[in-house]
Amino acid sequence: QVQLVESGGGLVQAGGSLRLSCAASGRTFSSYVMGWSRQAPGKEREFVARISWSGTSILYADSVKGRFTASRDNAKNTVYLQMNSLKLEDTAVYYCNADSDLNRVATQTARYWGRGTQVTVSS
Repeated sequence: QVQLVESGGGLVQAGGSLRLSCAASGRTFSSYVMGWSRQAPGKEREFVARISWSGTSILYADSVKGRFTASRDNAKNTVYLQMNSLKLEDTAVYYCNADSDLNRVATQTARYWGRGTQVTVSS
C-alpha cells in the first residue's frame, strides 16, 4: 500500500503564499498520477489539481488556475502544490491522493489518500 503524508499547511494572510508537500512511501511513486483535493467547512470535497507521473500533463480546477502550481520530484517521492495569491475561499483541508488512472484522480475516486493538512487564509 502507498502511504501519503501532507505537510506545509498553516495560517496565512490573504494575498500570501504557501507551499504544500506530499511525501509518498515505496518505490512505485513514479507510476502514479498524483492529485490535490480540498474540502472546506460545509462543502463537499473538490478537485484542485492533478499531475501525471512524468509531470508533463497537469490539470487545475478553474478556481485556482493562474494561482496554484503543481509539481513533483520523483527522486524524492514528493509532490508539491505552490499556492500564491491566496484568498479566503481557499481555506480548507487539502488532501494529497494517488492512483494509476488519471480519471480516478480527477473524479475524487483515487485509491490512495493522505490525511490532509489544514490551510487557513485570514483577512
